[in-house]
Amino acid sequence: MENGESLRRNIEKQARRMARAEQDRPTLLAQTVFLGTLTLLFVLPVVSGAYLGHWIDSRIAGYSYRWTISLLLTGVFVGGMNVYLYIQKH
Repeated sequence: MENGESLRRNIEKQARRMARAEQDRPTLLAQTVFLGTLTLLFVLPVVSGAYLGHWIDSRIAGYSYRWTISLLLTGVFVGGMNVYLYIQKH
């Protein structure tokens, strides 16, 4: 009889766990906020790097995009690391 009781407790425990998972499902608004946060964490460093690089290149005589490309790629790296670290926390 102990096996039957153990089976019944396991089934009840799994049913409670499934009900809790159904209640804790993220809403559309929560998913939208999460995606928006990831977008800002990635796009902000990329755009900032491109803008700063272009500004530095405009101060240098001649036709050069060295700083623009360098800081744009740095922004992509920093943005990627931001997203990775944010996802690891959540």
